[in-house]
Amino acid sequence: MSRAWNKGLTKETSHSVKKISETMRRKGLDNFKTWRDQMKRLGKIKAVYQPLRKNGELAELIGVVLGDGNIYAFPRTECLRIVGNSKNIGFIERYSHLVEKVFKKKPHVSKRKASNATDIVIYENQISRRLGIPAGARAKLTVQVPTWIRKNRSFIIRYLRGLYEAEGSICFHEKTYTHKLLFANRNESMLNNVFQLVRNLGFHPHRSQYQIQISRKEEVQNLKNLLRFRLYS
Repeated sequence: MSRAWNKGLTKETSHSVKKISETMRRKGLDNFKTWRDQMKRLGKIKAVYQPLRKNGELAELIGVVLGDGNIYAFPRTECLRIVGNSKNIGFIERYSHLVEKVFKKKPHVSKRKASNATDIVIYENQISRRLGIPAGARAKLTVQVPTWIRKNRSFIIRYLRGLYEAEGSICFHEKTYTHKLLFANRNESMLNNVFQLVRNLGFHPHRSQYQIQISRKEEVQNLKNLLRFRLYS
Protein backbone atom coordinates (compact mmCIF):
# COMPACT_ATOMS: atom_id res chain seq x y z
CA MET A 1 0.00 0.00 0.00
CA SER A 2 1.50 3.37 -1.06
CA ARG A 3 2.02 6.06 1.54
CA ALA A 4 -0.03 9.28 1.24
CA TRP A 5 2.17 12.12 0.01
CA ASN A 6 1.02 14.47 2.78
CA LYS A 7 1.34 12.10 5.74
CA GLY A 8 2.91 13.93 8.67
CA LEU A 9 2.82 17.32 6.94
CA THR A 10 1.01 20.39 8.28
CA LYS A 11 0.21 23.91 7.08
CA GLU A 12 3.29 25.11 8.95
CA THR A 13 5.69 22.60 7.33
CA SER A 14 4.32 22.22 3.80
CA HIS A 15 3.44 24.90 1.24
CA SER A 16 1.21 22.41 -0.67
CA VAL A 17 -0.81 21.48 2.42
CA LYS A 18 -1.19 25.16 3.31
CA LYS A 19 -2.42 25.95 -0.21
CA ILE A 20 -4.99 23.12 -0.08
CA SER A 21 -6.22 24.33 3.32
CA GLU A 22 -6.59 27.92 2.11
CA THR A 23 -8.45 26.79 -1.03
CA MET A 24 -10.89 24.68 1.00
CA ARG A 25 -11.50 27.55 3.41
CA ARG A 26 -12.13 30.00 0.55
CA LYS A 27 -14.63 27.59 -1.07
CA GLY A 28 -16.32 26.79 2.22
CA LEU A 29 -15.35 23.10 2.08
CA ASP A 30 -15.08 21.10 5.29
CA ASN A 31 -13.69 17.58 4.89
CA PHE A 32 -14.34 16.79 8.57
CA LYS A 33 -18.06 17.72 8.54
CA THR A 34 -19.38 14.17 8.06
CA TRP A 35 -17.13 12.84 10.81
CA ARG A 36 -17.98 15.73 13.14
CA ASP A 37 -21.75 15.31 12.62
CA GLN A 38 -21.46 11.62 13.40
CA MET A 39 -19.49 12.31 16.60
CA LYS A 40 -22.18 14.78 17.68
CA ARG A 41 -24.88 12.14 17.13
CA LEU A 42 -22.86 9.69 19.22
CA GLY A 43 -22.41 12.28 21.98
CA LYS A 44 -18.61 12.31 21.66
CA ILE A 45 -18.62 15.96 20.57
CA LYS A 46 -20.91 18.55 22.14
CA ALA A 47 -23.64 19.82 19.84
CA VAL A 48 -24.65 22.63 22.23
CA TYR A 49 -22.35 24.51 24.61
CA GLN A 50 -24.36 25.38 27.70
CA PRO A 51 -23.32 28.18 30.09
CA LEU A 52 -20.92 27.01 32.79
CA ARG A 53 -22.36 26.54 36.26
CA LYS A 54 -21.72 29.61 38.42
CA ASN A 55 -20.11 28.25 41.58
CA GLY A 56 -16.88 28.42 43.56
CA GLU A 57 -15.06 26.10 41.18
CA LEU A 58 -15.79 28.35 38.21
CA ALA A 59 -14.84 31.45 40.22
CA GLU A 60 -11.45 29.94 41.11
CA LEU A 61 -10.85 28.75 37.55
CA ILE A 62 -11.55 32.24 36.18
CA GLY A 63 -9.04 33.63 38.68
CA VAL A 64 -6.24 31.23 37.75
CA VAL A 65 -6.87 31.68 34.02
CA LEU A 66 -6.62 35.48 34.40
CA GLY A 67 -3.30 34.95 36.17
CA ASP A 68 -1.55 32.01 34.53
CA GLY A 69 -3.78 31.16 31.58
CA ASN A 70 -4.62 32.20 28.07
CA ILE A 71 -7.33 31.50 25.51
CA TYR A 72 -6.44 31.08 21.85
CA ALA A 73 -9.08 31.43 19.11
CA PHE A 74 -8.90 29.23 16.00
CA PRO A 75 -11.29 29.04 13.01
CA ARG A 76 -13.25 26.07 14.39
CA THR A 77 -12.35 25.86 18.07
CA GLU A 78 -10.66 27.57 21.01
CA CYS A 79 -7.80 26.48 23.24
CA LEU A 80 -7.48 27.11 26.97
CA ARG A 81 -3.93 26.80 28.31
CA ILE A 82 -2.90 27.17 31.96
CA VAL A 83 0.85 27.17 32.60
CA GLY A 84 2.27 26.07 35.94
CA ASN A 85 5.67 25.49 37.53
CA SER A 86 6.49 21.81 36.99
CA LYS A 87 7.92 21.60 40.52
CA ASN A 88 4.57 22.64 42.00
CA ILE A 89 2.84 19.29 41.61
CA GLY A 90 -0.06 20.39 43.81
CA PHE A 91 -0.86 23.29 41.46
CA ILE A 92 -0.76 21.06 38.37
CA GLU A 93 -3.00 18.42 39.94
CA ARG A 94 -5.47 20.91 41.40
CA TYR A 95 -6.06 22.92 38.26
CA SER A 96 -6.07 20.03 35.81
CA HIS A 97 -8.76 18.49 38.04
CA LEU A 98 -10.64 21.81 38.25
CA VAL A 99 -10.62 22.22 34.45
CA GLU A 100 -12.06 18.71 34.13
CA LYS A 101 -14.80 19.39 36.70
CA VAL A 102 -15.87 22.70 35.14
CA PHE A 103 -15.77 21.62 31.48
CA LYS A 104 -16.56 17.91 32.00
CA LYS A 105 -13.55 17.21 29.81
CA LYS A 106 -10.15 15.82 30.78
CA PRO A 107 -7.35 18.23 29.85
CA HIS A 108 -4.03 17.27 28.29
CA VAL A 109 -1.18 17.81 30.77
CA SER A 110 2.37 17.96 29.44
CA LYS A 111 5.75 19.22 30.65
CA ARG A 112 7.64 21.52 28.32
CA LYS A 113 11.01 20.19 27.17
CA ALA A 114 12.83 23.51 27.11
CA SER A 115 11.64 24.95 30.42
CA ASN A 116 10.45 24.05 33.89
CA ALA A 117 6.79 24.59 32.95
CA THR A 118 3.78 22.32 32.56
CA ASP A 119 0.79 23.05 30.31
CA ILE A 120 -2.81 22.17 31.15
CA VAL A 121 -4.73 22.32 27.86
CA ILE A 122 -8.21 21.72 26.49
CA TYR A 123 -9.70 22.45 23.08
CA GLU A 124 -13.39 23.29 22.86
CA ASN A 125 -15.76 25.81 21.29
CA GLN A 126 -16.90 28.98 23.06
CA ILE A 127 -14.44 28.79 25.96
CA SER A 128 -13.93 32.55 25.95
CA ARG A 129 -17.66 33.36 25.96
CA ARG A 130 -18.49 30.93 28.74
CA LEU A 131 -15.60 32.00 31.00
CA GLY A 132 -16.17 35.66 30.25
CA ILE A 133 -12.47 36.13 29.43
CA PRO A 134 -11.38 37.56 26.06
CA ALA A 135 -9.17 35.41 23.83
CA GLY A 136 -5.67 36.70 23.15
CA ALA A 137 -3.47 39.12 25.08
CA ARG A 138 -5.10 40.90 28.03
CA ALA A 139 -2.25 43.10 29.29
CA LYS A 140 -4.03 46.37 28.49
CA LEU A 141 -7.63 45.22 28.66
CA THR A 142 -9.99 46.30 31.43
CA VAL A 143 -10.80 43.19 33.46
CA GLN A 144 -14.15 43.19 35.27
CA VAL A 145 -15.06 40.97 38.22
CA PRO A 146 -18.30 39.17 37.29
CA THR A 147 -21.28 40.42 39.28
CA TRP A 148 -22.19 36.91 40.43
CA ILE A 149 -18.75 36.65 42.05
CA ARG A 150 -18.80 40.14 43.65
CA LYS A 151 -22.15 39.40 45.33
CA ASN A 152 -20.99 36.20 47.07
CA ARG A 153 -18.22 36.20 49.71
CA SER A 154 -17.31 32.55 49.20
CA PHE A 155 -17.03 33.08 45.44
CA ILE A 156 -14.79 36.14 46.04
CA ILE A 157 -12.48 33.98 48.17
CA ARG A 158 -12.29 31.27 45.50
CA TYR A 159 -11.71 33.89 42.77
CA LEU A 160 -8.88 35.44 44.77
CA ARG A 161 -7.42 32.02 45.47
CA GLY A 162 -7.10 31.35 41.74
CA LEU A 163 -5.44 34.73 41.19
CA TYR A 164 -3.03 34.33 44.12
CA GLU A 165 -2.12 30.75 43.17
CA ALA A 166 -1.17 32.08 39.74
CA GLU A 167 0.46 35.41 40.62
CA GLY A 168 0.94 35.39 44.39
CA SER A 169 3.89 34.81 46.69
CA ILE A 170 4.63 34.81 50.40
CA CYS A 171 7.91 35.75 52.01
CA PHE A 172 9.49 36.20 55.44
CA HIS A 173 12.52 38.39 56.11
CA GLU A 174 14.19 36.96 59.22
CA LYS A 175 16.36 39.95 60.16
CA THR A 176 13.47 42.41 60.23
CA TYR A 177 10.87 39.76 61.12
CA THR A 178 8.79 41.06 58.21
CA HIS A 179 5.99 39.02 56.65
CA LYS A 180 4.57 39.79 53.20
CA LEU A 181 1.84 38.26 51.06
CA LEU A 182 2.12 39.64 47.53
CA PHE A 183 0.05 39.65 44.36
CA ALA A 184 1.91 40.89 41.29
CA ASN A 185 0.54 41.77 37.86
CA ARG A 186 0.99 44.48 35.22
CA ASN A 187 -2.70 44.82 34.36
CA GLU A 188 -3.91 47.90 36.23
CA SER A 189 -7.57 46.89 36.31
CA MET A 190 -6.71 43.47 37.75
CA LEU A 191 -4.58 45.07 40.47
CA ASN A 192 -7.46 47.42 41.31
CA ASN A 193 -9.85 44.47 41.49
CA VAL A 194 -7.62 42.49 43.84
CA PHE A 195 -6.99 45.55 46.03
CA GLN A 196 -10.71 46.26 46.41
CA LEU A 197 -11.74 42.64 46.97
CA VAL A 198 -9.06 42.10 49.61
CA ARG A 199 -10.21 45.27 51.36
CA ASN A 200 -13.81 44.09 51.21
CA LEU A 201 -12.73 40.94 53.07
CA GLY A 202 -11.51 43.14 55.96
CA PHE A 203 -7.77 43.36 55.23
CA HIS A 204 -5.50 46.37 54.76
CA PRO A 205 -3.57 45.97 51.48
CA HIS A 206 -1.01 48.38 50.13
CA ARG A 207 -1.02 49.15 46.40
CA SER A 208 2.19 49.89 44.47
CA GLN A 209 2.72 50.13 40.71
CA TYR A 210 2.68 46.40 39.95
CA GLN A 211 1.66 44.64 43.14
CA ILE A 212 -0.72 44.39 46.07
CA GLN A 213 0.95 43.77 49.42
CA ILE A 214 -0.27 42.61 52.83
CA SER A 215 2.38 43.33 55.49
CA ARG A 216 0.75 42.98 58.89
CA LYS A 217 1.94 39.66 60.29
CA GLU A 218 -1.49 38.57 61.55
CA GLU A 219 -3.22 39.61 58.34
CA VAL A 220 -0.68 37.74 56.21
CA GLN A 221 -1.46 34.53 58.05
CA ASN A 222 -5.21 35.15 58.10
CA LEU A 223 -5.43 35.84 54.36
CA LYS A 224 -3.17 32.88 53.61
CA ASN A 225 -5.47 30.63 55.64
CA LEU A 226 -8.63 32.15 54.17
CA LEU A 227 -7.46 31.55 50.59
CA ARG A 228 -5.80 28.22 51.48
CA PHE A 229 -2.84 29.60 49.58
CA ARG A 230 -0.47 26.82 48.44
CA LEU A 231 -2.50 24.19 50.30
CA TYR A 232 -3.50 21.38 47.94
CA SER A 233 -4.50 18.45 50.16
